[in-house]
Amino acid sequence: MKTKKFFSVVLVAMLMSGLLLGCDLNLDDVAGLMSDIKSLKEELVGVPYNIEIYDNYGEITMTASGEKVILTGNIIQTIDVDDDGDPIKGYELSSVVTITMDGNEIENCGNTMIFAEKGLEKDVDFSLEDIQTTSKGKISDNTAAARLVNKYKNYFGKSRVVMIQTQFGTPICAYSGNDVYFEICENIPKTTKLLIDGKVLYIHRANYVLQDTNKL
Repeated sequence: MKTKKFFSVVLVAMLMSGLLLGCDLNLDDVAGLMSDIKSLKEELVGVPYNIEIYDNYGEITMTASGEKVILTGNIIQTIDVDDDGDPIKGYELSSVVTITMDGNEIENCGNTMIFAEKGLEKDVDFSLEDIQTTSKGKISDNTAAARLVNKYKNYFGKSRVVMIQTQFGTPICAYSGNDVYFEICENIPKTTKLLIDGKVLYIHRANYVLQDTNKL
């Protein structure tokens, strides 16, 4: 209860700050504030997530679940030289990301990952059988993906839909919500963070399409 009260007070304080400073808060501003509050909660007490790791063909290779989970990027040091040949030290994001889950760590590099806050459910969970062709049984290209979207579009009926694919373009799953906000993570490589009806979804190393439902 104390934790919930604390974050409520922080949110109210941030909203009041915007009003007192004469800022015009639109819906995206509020969603951004909510996203920042979620990030603060991750840092201080952790957030419960379900994690799925996929291969390039959309098959799940690993699942994990934890009550206190945070995803972080890793900084590596780089060495360059100036015009005089003297070394210049710099820093950049590594391709490796660290998952801290209930005190334990998992390092990941290159795999497609989806972090869904507990309570956020998929609308559609695509399988390999859905997207195999009848001729050679291989993953098809854009035509099959378009057929899948048309097949399932009536299931959504909500304001925004995100359809997630592997880096090879194989459909994995789709989420939808009445209030969907997204931002590109600056400190985690190749990762997008979405806030779907108050629940967080991280998409790491995957293709995705975020679209208004009425445009499907």
